[in-house]
Amino acid sequence: MILYLATRPEHDDTTYYLSHWCKKTFLTAESHGIKVFDLHREKANREEFEGRMNKFSPNFVVLNGHGDVDKVGGHKNEILVSSGVNEDVLKGKIVYAISCKSANILGKTSVEKGALNYTGYDDDFIFFYEPKNMTKPLTDETAKLFLEHSQLFIESLLKGNSLKASKEKAENKLRENINKILSTESSDSELARFLVWDLNHFISHGDLDTSLGV
Repeated sequence: MILYLATRPEHDDTTYYLSHWCKKTFLTAESHGIKVFDLHREKANREEFEGRMNKFSPNFVVLNGHGDVDKVGGHKNEILVSSGVNEDVLKGKIVYAISCKSANILGKTSVEKGALNYTGYDDDFIFFYEPKNMTKPLTDETAKLFLEHSQLFIESLLKGNSLKASKEKAENKLRENINKILSTESSDSELARFLVWDLNHFISHGDLDTSLGV
């Protein structure tokens, strides 16, 4: 059985949005017979993360949270995985980090320590949202422009597509949203610049031909 582990801290606006958008992917996983380990809120801590990783060895790991070039945090920014400390816990896994900068160093060292692939962002991951939709993030059309490529990437992998095909789908969605904004005369046209930023910093380390084999 394919196993999917996701960390979903919820201690500020950013992690709240990432958590809710990631949760949408659980339905896709379950419809393909994939078991989900959901480290939600306080469960997104290092002890719980390492415990589940070592005991169950999930095939696919999605890390939502704040990060830096060499680390990704969990709930209340407790560091879950960092370069030179415990990145070997990702050995044999396909990893996607929706986190600022972590693909810069942590992505590289994770693959060096045996991760099959590490996809993420090698600089800041930027997204905007509408404060009026804070209690219902999935209805936020501004946030959707920035987060639906991420959801699409995860769901494509869960459906058995390769890293390369899944990443291309996600990149095409970002381009589609950029063109959507640029083709309309609106006060939101400045958002296109930040979507281009995210596209340029969305990178993968490791084997692009690998898949979950669903």
